[in-house]
Amino acid sequence: MRQTLVLLKFVVVTSSLIAYSAFAEGVDFQDESREAQSWLRKIQIAAQKINYSGTFVYQQANQVRTSRITHIHDGKNEIEKLEILDGKPREYIRTNDEIVCYVPEARTLLIDKKGPEDVFPAMLASNNTDITAYYTVRRGETARVAGYESQSLLLEPKDNLRYGYKLWAEKTSGLLLRAQTLNEKRDVVEQIAFTQVEIGNISRNRVKPSFSNTAGWHIENSVMTPITAPGWEVKNIPVGFRKVREMKRLVSDVSSQGAPAGAVSPAAISQREFTQLVFSDGLAAISVFIEPGSRSRTEGSMRQGAMNITGKRQGDFWLTIVGEVPDAAIKQVANSIEFKSK
Repeated sequence: MRQTLVLLKFVVVTSSLIAYSAFAEGVDFQDESREAQSWLRKIQIAAQKINYSGTFVYQQANQVRTSRITHIHDGKNEIEKLEILDGKPREYIRTNDEIVCYVPEARTLLIDKKGPEDVFPAMLASNNTDITAYYTVRRGETARVAGYESQSLLLEPKDNLRYGYKLWAEKTSGLLLRAQTLNEKRDVVEQIAFTQVEIGNISRNRVKPSFSNTAGWHIENSVMTPITAPGWEVKNIPVGFRKVREMKRLVSDVSSQGAPAGAVSPAAISQREFTQLVFSDGLAAISVFIEPGSRSRTEGSMRQGAMNITGKRQGDFWLTIVGEVPDAAIKQVANSIEFKSK
């Protein structure tokens, strides 16, 4: 309200005073931006270090999915249990970087490693110091979310190659309670939010698997090998995005339908090997999946909420480019992928 009154006052004064007002407001904004950045750090630390358990809803386009997450940090280890509550039952138990997925209808255990994309509420990369180079970060209003007083933050992109975000963090702990992804019109294209959450005293028993007897279940290891993809290069990655992972994966034929974003790779269809390149600006991520192009496929693009996907053939390979970024960023990446054989 104070800033609004100041602005109305300065509208009617001389141009020199208007110029001075712009300068003064810029100084205030810098202070506010620094405070907003400290909130981002608080959000990132809270997701990793505190104990919490709650139910959250993920809305993407016309899809609505409900999950329950319980997180324990005992000083040495992170243990997390993610339960998919809609559709076919799925349960993920993560201990540090190892994830075990329980698929009861197939009596199967899938063992995988944690990828670079985290499950809500851990959506910020560990190194977000450069975020303000590509987003304008400022505080918004306070509000009550899932029964807790929270502080909102606005992240506005400085170009058309990334989305904007509005985040709500619990005031005391910093735990992220709601996150909205905004397009260039500031329309909400994706939202994920706790509907109920407990913060603090969470029993370790609540992160135990629900399936106590898995004798006789099939065990499938999703092999992930860090590599340097020989010959493949993205020549024109959007400014601010850096390669954070390059790996070869062998995935199993178990559907990921019903899992929230980041829980299972979008390319986990049948058991086959592919190379994955992951780029991130500390908030958004773009993945390039490369595999032999032996199967008959149709080139094209599609969008699911905030996620844009492009598939194309390049020589003897099939490329799938996936990211929660605008279509312009996906096309820029897709059109700049080169393969140079030795």
